[in-house]
Amino acid sequence: MTDQPPVRVRFAPSPSGDLHVGNIRTALFDWAFARHTGGVFVLRIEDTDQSRVLPAYIESALDTLRWLGLDWDEGPETGGPYGPYLQSERLGLYNDWVVKFLESGHAYYCYCTTDEVAARRAAARSGGSGPSGYDGRCRNLTPDQTAAYQEEGRRPVVRLRMPDGATTFTDLVRGEITIENEHVPDFVLQRADGSPLYTLAVAVDDVLMKMTHIVRGDDLLSSTPRQLAVYRAMGVPESEFPVFAHLPFVLGLEGEKLGKRYGAASISFYRDEGFLPEAICNYLALLGWSPGDNRESFTLAEMAAEFDLARVNKNPARFDVQKLESINGDKIRELDPAEFVRRITPFLHQAGLVGDPPSAAQAEVVDVAAPLIQGRISKLTEAPGMLGFLLVDETEFTVDPEDAAKFL
Repeated sequence: MTDQPPVRVRFAPSPSGDLHVGNIRTALFDWAFARHTGGVFVLRIEDTDQSRVLPAYIESALDTLRWLGLDWDEGPETGGPYGPYLQSERLGLYNDWVVKFLESGHAYYCYCTTDEVAARRAAARSGGSGPSGYDGRCRNLTPDQTAAYQEEGRRPVVRLRMPDGATTFTDLVRGEITIENEHVPDFVLQRADGSPLYTLAVAVDDVLMKMTHIVRGDDLLSSTPRQLAVYRAMGVPESEFPVFAHLPFVLGLEGEKLGKRYGAASISFYRDEGFLPEAICNYLALLGWSPGDNRESFTLAEMAAEFDLARVNKNPARFDVQKLESINGDKIRELDPAEFVRRITPFLHQAGLVGDPPSAAQAEVVDVAAPLIQGRISKLTEAPGMLGFLLVDETEFTVDPEDAAKFL
């Protein structure tokens, strides 16, 4: 019996903004799967679209993962044997593979303009003449046709030549899936300016970084046949293809797409609102998975000890802010009193109630009063409202005589 290679999974965000609930749920499941199997959790930054990705977003992503406790074994700041782990630093690798695909006949130059492709697609849709994707117009250009396009000054993209037939793969969550390749038209690997598209970069990196499993969101399920086609073009034996597991969508309570209007999907929002990282990870783990005994409260270590992709639900999960608040309140009550003080202090400082660091007198008041509110709040942001009256500057404190007479 051949020994299986150690599990290698990756979380590969494209940080064009703050990481959101769906991103982090994926990162959490990747992390837990790696930790459960004794494998390797890789962080890779997909930043080839320089018009949308900023250094500040990358640092924010790293900071969010650190805050949540999702440590990575290979990636930015950590390094590793298959770096660099920022795709913007791997552009030469992608170009080398494009050249190989062109030489092997797996890819070809396409001189069609975006408008021409869109017009033919619209005509195909209206005429009911079959799939309305790219029609393969440039698949078999003659030298004369190529020369004519070049005379016009057209700059070609590079497309992968999808094989006939169908693509079948086994998904660890959804089972066996078959997609007819006629619904997967020849797709662009490289733009006319030489920059790679997602489907090229992600597949090349998954092979070169020796990923064994691709655990990601359901929104990327339709791109799987494209990635498998790139693996084949690279000459990877099918027995060495990564195994896919597509996680169910995270939706709002009414089944709507999760966004800022419904639950403020950015993780930084919840951090600023006084949610504990332990509570966020605990709750997100329940969105599509649960421990064997169906309990709802557990630590990251306990999750890793029990995590199994076989128990991931196929159905979309519903994000409930009230449930998150409830779990957050439970986690707050579980904190050691000194740790609770440490957690609420930044919020007291933001409210202007204590210094940074607090003075000795302020610290004494907070230490004494904090246990009185620890069992009563569900978010750390509630602490300033409950403790503020104890921390006012007495030189600015006044008593209204009428209120005093009425209440005192």
